[in-house]
Amino acid sequence: METELFIGGKWVPASSGNRFDVLDPATGDVIASVADGGEADAAAAVDAAAEAAKAWAATPPRVRGEHLRRAFELMSARADEIAKLISLENGKALVDAKGEVTYAAEFFRWFAEEAVRGEGIVSTAPSGANRILVVRQPVGVCVLVTPWNFPAAMATRKIGPALAAGCTVILKPASDTPLTALAMAGILAEAGVPAGVVNVLPSRSSGKVVSKMLADPRVRKVSFTGSTEVGRILLAQAAENVINTSMELGGNAPFLVFADADLDAALDGAMIAKMRNGGEACTAANRFYVEASVADEFSRRLAERMAGLVVGPGTDEKTQVGPLVNEDTVAKVDELVRGALEAGATAVTGGERPGGPGFYYPPTVLTGVAGNAPILKEEIFGPVAPIVTFTSEDEAVRYANDTEFGLVAYVFTQDLARGLRVSEAIEAGMVGLNRGLVSDPAAPFGGVKQSGIGREGGHEGLLEYLESKYIAVNW
Repeated sequence: METELFIGGKWVPASSGNRFDVLDPATGDVIASVADGGEADAAAAVDAAAEAAKAWAATPPRVRGEHLRRAFELMSARADEIAKLISLENGKALVDAKGEVTYAAEFFRWFAEEAVRGEGIVSTAPSGANRILVVRQPVGVCVLVTPWNFPAAMATRKIGPALAAGCTVILKPASDTPLTALAMAGILAEAGVPAGVVNVLPSRSSGKVVSKMLADPRVRKVSFTGSTEVGRILLAQAAENVINTSMELGGNAPFLVFADADLDAALDGAMIAKMRNGGEACTAANRFYVEASVADEFSRRLAERMAGLVVGPGTDEKTQVGPLVNEDTVAKVDELVRGALEAGATAVTGGERPGGPGFYYPPTVLTGVAGNAPILKEEIFGPVAPIVTFTSEDEAVRYANDTEFGLVAYVFTQDLARGLRVSEAIEAGMVGLNRGLVSDPAAPFGGVKQSGIGREGGHEGLLEYLESKYIAVNW
């Protein structure tokens, strides 16, 4: 395990000499001590990225793609090793961690192929006076800020397109999960990515180091995944230097089940949409709206499935639900559930934080949830499914849209016309229609309203790191 900063192709200590501890969420014990980057290190990382930028932008797209392809192969070969590291610092069950490694590696493979597809346009001006030539050029130095819930996938989803486009990057990983990000740096270096193209800066002083980088005029883009509250702060800072931004922010995903749905398929989808990563996902189903005539059966059967999950340390092969990432997260989940119960909801299963070490919360299903309950307004980020009933399609859509967020939604119905009609009416950047999983490296990922700006993945993900230059020309 590398535990130093990765700047300019070298592992270096923090200039201050400071370090911070990384904890095992299953026990609360320290598993590693990591260099704690400061503002001087942030400046050094920008220097390294800026120095490498011109040569990397001039590197042939096929060559850039081959580096990413090699990184994909290295990640795939070390999948078990990386999954164990993710489980150790993040807490998620190994089965989820292995799935994340596969997903994360695919971003390197997808953007290895996209590197050669930054095509431009040649056309004739409508007046006939000249030709319109549009070329795509890399944005430049990028600051990438990633969360703790998918420490590998959120890094590769940003690094992949940035490198494919010809940009250099400084990755600021979440301080709860820096080890996976540092492992990604080592893999990219081994894959032949030149020094300075990728820099990784763990830090407990996230606000200060990111602000330092955004104040540098050589930084031309910030890509952030995290809370809407922090996203607003970064957008304000980016505005000071008019920096290109991509924001994947909070979610509050509705999960709609109509009476004509295949309930087996809906339950399968619910278990994926709710319990992937133990509920610690921006795409997690946060609010369940079930048509009244099937609500009792759906609730009972979902509770049976949730109650049957094995809870334990993420590194245990038998575990299906690991601990949450830290004390703040489990305390928030507990507070939201207690608030719902006090307001009249019923816990069909779970609903009470266990004693003992570690940051655990049991899989929980709540029925009779009040329509104005905070648990329906806030992102739970835990293994809790609050259920509300509806009686009409219009009511279901109204409930689904009653939030400032709009990342993803899930709709289950066997009526295709209804499914498409509701999918269009819901205010979200993505919809899973009879599917509990939407994430795919080949598809554009992102939200509307307070859930973000821009898209990651797909061809759109590459374009986020390219500027269009128009050249008016005669020949």
